[in-house]
Amino acid sequence: MRRLMLSCALAAIGAWATAPAPATAAPRPAPGPVADAVTAKLLGSADAAARTADAQQARISVTRTNGRWAFGTAVLPADRSADAHPTGSVFLARADARGWTVAFDGEAAFGDLAAASPLVSETEKAVFTTPVTPTYAGSDFRTGMALPFAVGQTWTLTSGPHGWGGAAAPWSSVDLAGGDQVVRAARAGTAYTMCTGWIRVIHDRGYSTDYYHLWNSISVNGAGVAQGTVLGNTGTDVTCGGSATGRHVHFGLRQNSAYVPIAGHGIGKWDFVSGAAAYQGGARHGSAYVGAGGGVYNYGALGFNQGVVDANGGGTLTRRSGPGTGYGVLGSVADGATVTVSCSANGTSHTGRYGTTALWDRLSDGSWVSDAYLSTGVNGPINGWC
Repeated sequence: MRRLMLSCALAAIGAWATAPAPATAAPRPAPGPVADAVTAKLLGSADAAARTADAQQARISVTRTNGRWAFGTAVLPADRSADAHPTGSVFLARADARGWTVAFDGEAAFGDLAAASPLVSETEKAVFTTPVTPTYAGSDFRTGMALPFAVGQTWTLTSGPHGWGGAAAPWSSVDLAGGDQVVRAARAGTAYTMCTGWIRVIHDRGYSTDYYHLWNSISVNGAGVAQGTVLGNTGTDVTCGGSATGRHVHFGLRQNSAYVPIAGHGIGKWDFVSGAAAYQGGARHGSAYVGAGGGVYNYGALGFNQGVVDANGGGTLTRRSGPGTGYGVLGSVADGATVTVSCSANGTSHTGRYGTTALWDRLSDGSWVSDAYLSTGVNGPINGWC
């Protein structure tokens, strides 16, 4: 604002008296309640069926505030019926004179806001601000996740791939039950209570995992969790809607703020496989296939430079001294075994379960195997070229 200087000159005084008052901008209204802005975004991102719900049903929980910043969860409950599940997001919002800027977890804007927000802990920032990998970029399906129960246990895959909300695509979810009934984080990250019985863990690389129907679930607001941290027990909780027959965990996979097909992703060293219809399908470890109703053993997470041998029905895979069948045989490795890849090169062409390739992988022991018989989660080299 310009400051006027007092003058003793009468002429100047007269000039001030007759000059029009300087124009001033009308004051802008303060931003409205953050809950309204978050609700509008939540309803806008919901599917058509969910958008028909009354906005009053949206559950906006502001768990942290600081001046013009707000952080919390936004949940749109579902009917308590089959093929229905709640939808929701962790949100971060910042207000200015124009209103609220709201971003949901998994969106690029969420990471940008998190980097500047005083509400976000350093642990959360380390997760939120990691580069978001475009969905399936380069056919990369690696997750670094174990199954959502203790490594070394076998649970029942009660339902194969299906949607988070039931039969509708994408088939992002599976149902698991049994063992000690203790549900654990599939990978390290930060955990949030979406509502009673529903926990979300946000991981790096744009991934997050959802765990629903939990009994005795933890109450958490951004705590860092390690892979294997207890989140609760299998149950039949439907506080936020849906239905559950028999205690289990409804385990869903998200990437970049949306549910994505779980098929093809490696979790617990299993590759999930969709069936002809929702709830069918199963999972494959090496050449071994388990359908809905079968048992899945948690082998732990597959490293980003590792693969699982899939001999495509054979018992072993031949190891050679170079990238091709013209090189000497050094031994073999069993179907289902985990191997570590040092680098890759092109060699003789072979056809495995998922197609034909000339790519060969040099293992950590110096031997070579055809990439046609490795499940790595990537369509190409996973640790650079030799």
